[in-house]
Amino acid sequence: IKAGVALNPATPIETIKHVLEDIDMVLIMTVNPGFGGQSFIEGMIPKIKELKEIIDSKNLNVDIQVDGGIKPDIVAKVVEAGANVIVAGSAIFNSDDILETVNLFRKNASK
Repeated sequence: IKAGVALNPATPIETIKHVLEDIDMVLIMTVNPGFGGQSFIEGMIPKIKELKEIIDSKNLNVDIQVDGGIKPDIVAKVVEAGANVIVAGSAIFNSDDILETVNLFRKNASK
């Protein structure tokens, strides 16, 4: 069993600093929850970076997951910012070729 915390776009990292030592994953929502197919909120990149810096400074083993509007052209940015778990729903399941899209995600994430 693993413990995780989810942060909506408007929720600051500050609200979870006191529990980072007790959790295994932080999910940063990069859209406002509600429905699939929304556009990625670019302003979440600094939030991912901030969380990664805090985790590294405390030498913690906490995964950073991102969910919302993640497309093949966005995945490299979120991985570079510090995310290591990616959720991609609509971009994959609404694509014409799921396997090709998954492979493109993998390729872009490893840049």
